[in-house]
Amino acid sequence: MAKKPQQWQLQRGVKVSEDAAAEVAKIACALKSLSVYTALVMDQDDCPEDLQRTVDEGIAAIDKLFIW
Repeated sequence: MAKKPQQWQLQRGVKVSEDAAAEVAKIACALKSLSVYTALVMDQDDCPEDLQRTVDEGIAAIDKLFIW
């Protein structure tokens, strides 16, 4: 199976193996998708604020590792 081209870069100074970075990038992409979903759901009254805060903290952590 052909390897997909990576669509991310590590931030300067971040040291991690390519395989580990690729796996973390998959998680990061999923979290970014959750962020979009959460933003849409937040327009509804039944979405807890702590969910948005948790997603925002995850996105901030991802941004420390990757350049998107």
